[in-house]
Amino acid sequence: MRVGSGLQRAQTFMVLATGLYRASHLAVGVLAVVQHHRASPVAWAALTLALAVSVLVFATARSRGWFGTWPPLVDVVVVGCVLPFVVYAGGMHRTEDVAWVMLLGGSASAMAAVAFVRPAAVAGAVGALAVTHAAGYWATGADIAVIAAHLNAIVSSAVLARVFWWYLRRQGHALDAATAQAVAAEAGRARYAERIAHHRALHDTVLATLTAIARGHADADAPPVRERCAREAAYLRRLIQQHAEEERAPSTAAAMERAVRSSENLGLRVSAQYDNLPEIPAHAAEALAAATTEALNNVLRHAGTGHACVTVVGEGGGERVVVTVVDRGVGFEPDTVAKGLGLRSSVHLRMSEAGGAAVVDSAPGEGTRIELRWPA
Repeated sequence: MRVGSGLQRAQTFMVLATGLYRASHLAVGVLAVVQHHRASPVAWAALTLALAVSVLVFATARSRGWFGTWPPLVDVVVVGCVLPFVVYAGGMHRTEDVAWVMLLGGSASAMAAVAFVRPAAVAGAVGALAVTHAAGYWATGADIAVIAAHLNAIVSSAVLARVFWWYLRRQGHALDAATAQAVAAEAGRARYAERIAHHRALHDTVLATLTAIARGHADADAPPVRERCAREAAYLRRLIQQHAEEERAPSTAAAMERAVRSSENLGLRVSAQYDNLPEIPAHAAEALAAATTEALNNVLRHAGTGHACVTVVGEGGGERVVVTVVDRGVGFEPDTVAKGLGLRSSVHLRMSEAGGAAVVDSAPGEGTRIELRWPA
């Protein structure tokens, strides 16, 4: 179950609703004990036990996201079935003396109807409450009408709670299905847009180059043409490799390819390899792509070479992405680079803001290696 899903929202609402129902019954119990049984240790003990069990049940439901089986079962047995006889044994033999503790049976019934999955379990819990409360009221000499009204409240609470939970659960599943369908449709549109972008790129690059050579408008042996063919062959290899990865991580592969293509359009020849790319959050993929773009721009501006190597690898079972940008250019001394410029601002800061990290390894005459990691 996803966090924030429709089903989880339905569960949260039912925990809140049954909690408020129980709170209303406890409030009546507090008033009854304070006004009429202030001197009775048994009444205070019964009220304290009811409060303790209620806190246990709803605190557990809040921490786990749902009731489970054992806490509601304890509530039905202790608060619903045992507590009325404890109060009766403590000397409160009149109908009005036990009414406040009998009232708790309604919220116990509602909770059981929601928490227990099997209808037989719900029927058993409601039946046990009904028998116990009928016997308790009969022992106090209550009228048949009072007993019937109370039993009706117990059964009605269970039925209404069960119907509400069925409806909300159904709506939650429908919302989750609609959300999944919308996400799938959006992913399909994104993949289609990516394919169109690749088709345009192929038309403007590879197809244009091959057409020019075929018509004799370009000399295939000329160095500029050979350099362009090398860049476009590298692009085709990446495109084939990317299709193998994009189903697992469309945002990661697409973002990194945009960074590489951006540098190639400026004349840099990039050898790129993608391997085992995980699906990561969009903001992380964009941060990696932007930092990679800046690293490649620095190769163009400062390295004194027209070639760079980029590797993008998933590690840690798909929990981490490592991007490495390497050139064999003139290199530099990283400690001498002014703060706030180039690598420090556009690479280090951008990665740290996205929860990642960047490491620059370079020396004069030794080229440069930049490693980008997400998460840090």
